[in-house]
Order: sequence, then structure tokens, then C-alpha cells
Amino acid sequence: MVKSANAASVWTALCKPVLIALVSVFFMLQVGALPAYATGVYSMPSVAPGDPTWVIDEADIISRLNQGKLDRQLAAIAEETGVEVRFVTFHRLDYGETAQSFADQLFETWFPTPESQANQVVLVLDNVTNTTAIHADASVEDRLTAEIAESIAQETLQVPIRDGNKYNQAFLDAGDRLLAVLTGQPDPGPPVVEVTIQTEGTYAKAEETDQNSSTALIVGFLIAATVIPMVTYYIYVR
Repeated sequence: MVKSANAASVWTALCKPVLIALVSVFFMLQVGALPAYATGVYSMPSVAPGDPTWVIDEADIISRLNQGKLDRQLAAIAEETGVEVRFVTFHRLDYGETAQSFADQLFETWFPTPESQANQVVLVLDNVTNTTAIHADASVEDRLTAEIAESIAQETLQVPIRDGNKYNQAFLDAGDRLLAVLTGQPDPGPPVVEVTIQTEGTYAKAEETDQNSSTALIVGFLIAATVIPMVTYYIYVR
């Protein structure tokens, strides 16, 4: 009895540190993981009108080469039209946040007054959910209408993303369309989505049908050859 009690005490002493360590690791993973990846408005870099920061790639999904292209393109738009467009990517939002609410809050944070909001456009993307949104000031609606702005966010960006997460292509296409619209050129519209209709292989060929029938027949014979003797033996025994 004493030996049993001593063994139990030793076992408890050995297991207790292990259990405490496991619980601690689990707690740290649960508590520490989410805030490390969530993005809030105030965690973004500060931007002001006239600031030559055009692309903020917090999600790290745009190549350095293409970011350079976008920087030059958006700088040219600002110089030629006075409209400042900024592309923002991030990895996961705070709980309850949406891409649109984030874009609206970010716009208000960067440009808190009506004067600073004039000629400003912010286009955002969350690469966890692949949701996109745009916030454009009313002062640019004569060129960038609400319908075109929404189409750029939900079609021009989304089509390449749905086609294998082509983020670089998505932002390059968005930049090209914004350049055309804001400089007074005709709107090229969203990308054309090609629908491929499968015309072959939807029906079984005659050879395949014959082969399937032969296979089913052989399987049937095998089952019968196994079951019939068993049933016969069972009847005989009874």
C-alpha cells in the first residue's frame, strides 16, 4: 500500500511540470497568435496629401519590380490629374472589420479634413479573404464614378485573383484602368471572363460502356460464386 502511494506521488511529480508546460504553450498560442496577424487602421504607416507613398504592401504579395511600376504609374496619375491613388494590401483584419470598413476608416485617418480628402482614392485588399474595397472622394466623381470605382475594386482586381491569386496582375490592371479613366480616356472596362464549356468527354464512349459492362458482369459472377456455395452449405446444415 505504501509502495503504491509512493509510486503515485512520484508519477504525479513527474507529470505535473509536463502538464504545466503544455498548458502554457497552448495558452500562449491561443492568446498570442491572433493579435500578431490582425491589421488595424492605426498599425498602418501614416500618409498625408502630397506624400509620394503610393503602394503599401503589408501583405507582401506584390513583387518589387511591379511595385516600382505601380509607383511610377500612380505618381504619373497624381502629376497629370492631381488625383492621388494609393494601393494598400494587408494580411487579416481585426475581428468584425470588413475590407470596406477598413478602407473607410483608413481614408478618414489619413485625410481627416474635407480639404485633405479632396482628390484622394484608396484601394485596399485583404489577402486572407481576398476581399477588396475602394474609397474615393466625391471630388473625383466627375471622372471616377461610383459605378466605375466599384467595378475596379470588385471586377478589375478580382478577376486575376480568382484566376490563381494573380495579385501583381490585379493591381497592374487596376492601375491601367484608373490611369485611363482619370486622364479622360474611355473606360476600358473590367477584364473579360472567358467561360470554357466542355464539349468532349461528358458522355462515356461505346468502348468505355462495354468495358464497364464486362467489369460489372465479372464482379457479379465472383459474388455469385462466393455467396451461392455459402447459402447452399447453410441450408444443408440446417
